[in-house]
Amino acid sequence: MAEFIEAAALAQLRDPGLAPTFPKGLPVLLIKKNGALFALENRCPHLGCPLTLGSLDGDVLTCPCHDWRFDIRSGRFLDAPELGLKIYRTRIAEGKIFVEV
Repeated sequence: MAEFIEAAALAQLRDPGLAPTFPKGLPVLLIKKNGALFALENRCPHLGCPLTLGSLDGDVLTCPCHDWRFDIRSGRFLDAPELGLKIYRTRIAEGKIFVEV
């Protein structure tokens, strides 16, 4: 059964900004951009590189290892849409970010 787990304090995440977190041990990347909050798997499906070290350009997150590009809104790999990252629903309450795991 899915539940929302506290992942980070909202004040810790800059805009724009990327922040790794590990709710229940899962590698999750929090991204804040123009006031919107996204939570994606923090591991590239190619070789498992941490996407925290990647670059964000608009809605595109680029893996630092082999330049795989992902849409942060859907998690889809831009060059092969059948591949992608797991995305997580988020909630904000009392200044904290919660991720559904």
